[in-house]
Amino acid sequence: MKASIIGLNMETGCSPVFVFLFGENMARRTGKRKQEGRASAAPRQPDPEILKRQRAFVDSVSRLAEPLCIDEGMELVHVEYQREPGGLTLRLYLDKPGGVTLDDCVNISRQLEDLLDVHAQDAPPYRLEVSSPGLDRPVGKLNDFIRFKGHRAKIRLTAAVKGRQNFTGVLAGVIDERVQLQVDNETVSLNFKDISRARLINFNGER
Repeated sequence: MKASIIGLNMETGCSPVFVFLFGENMARRTGKRKQEGRASAAPRQPDPEILKRQRAFVDSVSRLAEPLCIDEGMELVHVEYQREPGGLTLRLYLDKPGGVTLDDCVNISRQLEDLLDVHAQDAPPYRLEVSSPGLDRPVGKLNDFIRFKGHRAKIRLTAAVKGRQNFTGVLAGVIDERVQLQVDNETVSLNFKDISRARLINFNGER
């Protein structure tokens, strides 16, 4: 039997909707993982091999979720898979004209959970969360950095550029798979593959 916790964030006009799903098979593996976690502290710095596995899992989930979202008339905006205070979280952001509803999130999460049960059995336990993008819309696809040119964004890197891993500026397009970001009076060129997280700032829905 599967257990579900569904919540609705009412803070903004385009309120993000969240759906959390937790299954018994995940619960059994969680207990083992917690015991292992107490034995040795996890390193604070990103491990290249861990990042590689996380990206491979995200790519796999995206391949499963994108056709599903298209069939339901929605856009798969972004997929995140990361460790958070509550444990590993697999988070999908969806959008559609007029905005995503709670029913949309429930529908996609239930269908995706069935696919993941078949195609991602070896994945460690995680919480599945499905949400609308909200004001700080994630930017994860290379074409999105072109699509949202002129919008302000925050970008986090896995490798430092000029001694920094966090940048805030205006998206200025893409050149040879390098994202151009206008920071004050300087244009910083960032390798797309080094971007671990990118979000628009106060996105108002304009493309």
